[in-house]
Amino acid sequence: MRETRTDGDLLRAIAADGDRRAFEELYRRYAPWLLARLRGRCADAGVVDDVVQETFLAVWRGTARYREEGDVAGWLWRIGSRRLIDALRGDGARGRLRQALSHLRHRDEASAEERVLAGVEHGDLAGALVRLSPELRAVLQATVIDGLTTREAAVLLGIPPGTVKTRAMRARKQLREALA
Repeated sequence: MRETRTDGDLLRAIAADGDRRAFEELYRRYAPWLLARLRGRCADAGVVDDVVQETFLAVWRGTARYREEGDVAGWLWRIGSRRLIDALRGDGARGRLRQALSHLRHRDEASAEERVLAGVEHGDLAGALVRLSPELRAVLQATVIDGLTTREAAVLLGIPPGTVKTRAMRARKQLREALA
């Protein structure tokens, strides 16, 4: 019977000598989980698949370094979520241009859902969210959008649970003030 290696053992083997089997084992452990989590953030399966591949390529190439502190899943999540944001930012202008051009061709009345979504994306709430610091936005993303508990968000973000609570409280306060 073969002994199961820890996540740390796998990462050390990948970093030290490019152990392909260790990489494959790490990929099998975490790729499905990362794929499911990222699909909760982005409906475009192609973009999500690319981001998962880029995340694991960063691990393989050594451009993402694990410091042996914290949870490997949280570390992979940070890499993947940042790469997803980068991918969406890069497509953002093209997507808005495509959307504008499609409206010119069809001249249809926007549905109520489209108007609400546009208001969130371009309205007061979007502006208030953009003005939050990245740290506060990350806590809101983890706790509100991802639905993580304070403890899970702390692991994901690599900060103490008390800091998660404090940042969430500050973010809500700033949003209330901005929207009042």
